[in-house]
Amino acid sequence: MPILEELRQTRLKKLENIKAGNKNPYPAQVRRDYKVKEVIGKFWLWRLTKKEFYLAGRIKTQRIHGKASFFDLEDGSGKIQCFLSPADLTDKKSYDEFLADYDIGDFVQIKGSVFQTKKGEKTIRLKEIRMIAKSLRPLPEKWHGLADIEERYRKRYLDLLMNKEVKEKFLKRSRIIKEIRNFFDKQGFDEFETPMLQIIPGGATARPFKTHLNALNMDLYLRVAPELYLKRLLVGGFDKVYEIGRNFRNEGMDAHHNPEFTMLEVYVAYEDSDYLKKFIENFLKQLIKKVNNGNLAVEYESNKVDFNTRWKEKNYDDLIKEFGDLDVAKKTLIQPTFVSGFPANILPLSKTLEKNPDKADAFQVFAGGLELVKAFTEQNDPLEQRRRFEQQEKLRAGGEEEAQRLDEDFLESLEYGMPPAAGFGLGIDRLAMLLTNSHTAREIILFPTMKPKE
Repeated sequence: MPILEELRQTRLKKLENIKAGNKNPYPAQVRRDYKVKEVIGKFWLWRLTKKEFYLAGRIKTQRIHGKASFFDLEDGSGKIQCFLSPADLTDKKSYDEFLADYDIGDFVQIKGSVFQTKKGEKTIRLKEIRMIAKSLRPLPEKWHGLADIEERYRKRYLDLLMNKEVKEKFLKRSRIIKEIRNFFDKQGFDEFETPMLQIIPGGATARPFKTHLNALNMDLYLRVAPELYLKRLLVGGFDKVYEIGRNFRNEGMDAHHNPEFTMLEVYVAYEDSDYLKKFIENFLKQLIKKVNNGNLAVEYESNKVDFNTRWKEKNYDDLIKEFGDLDVAKKTLIQPTFVSGFPANILPLSKTLEKNPDKADAFQVFAGGLELVKAFTEQNDPLEQRRRFEQQEKLRAGGEEEAQRLDEDFLESLEYGMPPAAGFGLGIDRLAMLLTNSHTAREIILFPTMKPKE
């Protein structure tokens, strides 16, 4: 029998012992007066007042010293040492039960008061302890240096549990999204939710995932972008709209791409791409300052990326002449850079430059070698948009599955009138990669798409 299964069987026997003692190892109700962080914060006061309280958390380490034991109790806020002795316990039998049936990884409820050990460690002296969730599998001893890194992604719950720096990355990602919402709400934008199941996938040149709705016997697609629905809101009279949500693209996977990913999309009426350059620079500076402890410089892959310097301007044609391919060129764009001058035919939803209709009135933002933002002045001429859609349909007929599909309902909405507008999309996964110094999207997506283990 494999060693892990032996350990599991041993824990199952301990579980039966607990049940045999007429105790519920998975109770529904738990008493928890404070979090560990709060206890540590009030430690010196509560030491003087001898305050008693209840905590709950997971046993992370266990040390037995004769007729007394120590263990570390951890909850989502922190970790603190606990001291367990029969002399202190209200129910003396609970100490023997602890030795016999409790393991590292178990969740417990405790009652006690604080004291300081001779070595100066903040500790809780226990009066009560009870099992509130018995763990049947042992926590891994060596997880950080795991050779099969994909196993960390498959079992992200263990990755979060055993690696503090991984947990910190995802807390930072969560804060990034909170601060994005705070910024746009303060700027007078309204957040909306648009369909993820769409009859016609649009808003980006990408291959969609296809599904079927049995209730209506019709094919639907997971959205590749929310763009065309957010623009309908501009038609409907909203001036400033945004959405943070998932997009799905049935394309390749690499360090910067996952089939499902999180985007911020923003649209503002009566503005153009020149406005967006200033807006985006201000937005990113404020956001980074908030989540990076007031610092506008971030470390990414051995480079210092400073958002407080003058942002560079590059031309698409110049980069292509120099490097032959934008995927190669973007690796050199370490400091924040605006790239403009894109061919109009690759951005069919944007306006073209009035002085050069072969070029899109658009730009992208790069930093740390990552493409973060795509922005442009939105096409609001229904006849021109139809012509651009028809060009895309020809490309699709020629085998380009990623080409935009002609959306008659969207074109009809434009015919009712959409105000001049500008919009942009920001890849939140890539921004989180940059701000946490993560080298692949998998490091910053909690549960990335993975091929099943055989």
